Amino acid sequence: MKTPGQDSFEGKILALLPSLRRYSRSLTRSDADGEDLLQDCVEKVLARRGQWRGLNLRGWVLTIMTNLYRNGRRQTGRAPFVELDSSEDIVSMDPPPDPLEHSRLEDALNSLSEQSRSVLMLVVVEGYTYQEVATALDIPIGTVMSRLSRARQRIGERMKADNVITLRRPK
Repeated sequence: MKTPGQDSFEGKILALLPSLRRYSRSLTRSDADGEDLLQDCVEKVLARRGQWRGLNLRGWVLTIMTNLYRNGRRQTGRAPFVELDSSEDIVSMDPPPDPLEHSRLEDALNSLSEQSRSVLMLVVVEGYTYQEVATALDIPIGTVMSRLSRARQRIGERMKADNVITLRRPK
């Protein structure tokens, strides 16, 4: 089987897969559901390649993924909260100094609303500009900045709060 060239439509989609996989997992909070969302998104993108106007492929694909996720949530209603699957396939060069740090960060991320978590992941993890996120999520740029600010503040508060140890007073 021949691998598509980097300049072809399929090659560009292949280059976006790692970023799309991270984003789908952050939306669904599950490796399995994230993979399903990714597959549905790629299938839809390939089926509708004729609708792409040649500008900002990344933004177009993110919009499709976000809309697929939102439509799926509407159809199934609020699913019960599911913990993130174990992340054994993610490689980390330096182990965290605090063994509970990963768990606290995961809890802090899960405490965010879907909208705030999406903005945070796209800007902070994926490195998209505010304008790209605003376009992909179909919201004003001011809303992107506001959600990002509140998400960062909430993460900081949750991480600090989890680090507090109450000591007994000596008698």
